[in-house]
Amino acid sequence: MSSTASGKNGTWRNWGGNVTARPAREVTPASVDELADAVRKAAEDGLKVKAVGTGHSFTSIAATDGVLIRPHLLTGIRTIDRAAGEVTVEAGTPLKRLNVALAREGLSLTNMGDIMEQTVSGATSTGTHGTGRESGSIAAQITGLELVTADGSLLTCSQKENPEVFAAARTGLGALGIVTAITFAVEPIFLLTAREEPMPFDRVLAEFDQLWAENEHFEFYWFPHTGSTNTKRNNRSAGPEQPVGQLAGWFEDEFLSNGVFQVAQWVGRAAPATIPTIARVSSKALSARTYTDIPFKVFTSPRRVRFVEMEYAVPRAAVTEALRELRTMVERSGLRISFPVEVRTAPADDITLSTASGRDSAYIAVHLVKGAPYHAYFTAAERIFTAYEGRPHWGKVHTRDAEYLDGVYPRFGEFTALRDRLDPDRRFQNAYLRRVLGA
Repeated sequence: MSSTASGKNGTWRNWGGNVTARPAREVTPASVDELADAVRKAAEDGLKVKAVGTGHSFTSIAATDGVLIRPHLLTGIRTIDRAAGEVTVEAGTPLKRLNVALAREGLSLTNMGDIMEQTVSGATSTGTHGTGRESGSIAAQITGLELVTADGSLLTCSQKENPEVFAAARTGLGALGIVTAITFAVEPIFLLTAREEPMPFDRVLAEFDQLWAENEHFEFYWFPHTGSTNTKRNNRSAGPEQPVGQLAGWFEDEFLSNGVFQVAQWVGRAAPATIPTIARVSSKALSARTYTDIPFKVFTSPRRVRFVEMEYAVPRAAVTEALRELRTMVERSGLRISFPVEVRTAPADDITLSTASGRDSAYIAVHLVKGAPYHAYFTAAERIFTAYEGRPHWGKVHTRDAEYLDGVYPRFGEFTALRDRLDPDRRFQNAYLRRVLGA
């Protein structure tokens, strides 16, 4: 697991290393009944409860000083319904295992994020997403889910059953209960052709609408201090399969994207003045390539360089303007930014607190290497994003509170009312949820 709990002193740490917690106790239930018992027992002892996946959130959304539930024994596929195109999986299943298991069955999710270390419940509860013109986040592909609520009872929901819970719980922030199983819509496995190529930043901004409209999945990385981006277009393909060769794959994905990149981060931290030069070299190191493979091998890639990240969803129509402001801010600030800025899109969805709820969205993500002081950069970026009524990713660094979020989510009150009903005693509360949802 990529979360680390150094059992000896009972301290839990997240993947990015910026959040720690000391729970009163840890529970690893082997069944839904055991999980429900753990919730009831926590209530008897007056303790709060949080489930934690692989610790890939950069916020303290999973941190608790109460009972920490680790769901890694609740894994695997429960049922496959080929006729309905649905698969039900246990909540602790890592996305990596789900993707591989589905591929073996000749099935796939329609869209996914760019890493697959997280558990299915951790990823969907925080709104993890990839990029897509028509296809939304991982949570938008949920057709049913099951959760243990504050009184230890099991609640199932779908479009037909408890639809008001279904609307909210797909991205439930861990505030409504502990998810125990998720049913996803899946489809027969298909091929994607990925076309990666460098492109000038100004050209990407000028042609953004066209690039978005012409591709099923469009995203790009901009290297601050340069006029360069690396673009990626993924579209369905009739084949044949043409995966990245093993040597080329190792060179581009491991050596350049992880190895050399890590060294560049170390040099940049030791000598910040070198960062603009390193950025110019890095942005030119990646050359164009095209390959065709099954979805998870195209959508996801290994991320071995640890970082801290902030990401905001802005209205899609505002993205180029926001990016121009971000570039101007970096140029004028004297900041030295060694990590590329990632830009993706998602169509509007109907999930109460999804970052794409009710609006076509574009995502702008800023990162810095783990351990680097990120406060000045993230604060300046956040000021730009919030001017566009930006919605922060629930699992990434931000400073927003319930008052702000109520203003950018039309259905915010619907979520908090449901939480009052399902968790009146705030069994699943923690400091983060108190800030973003109110007391």
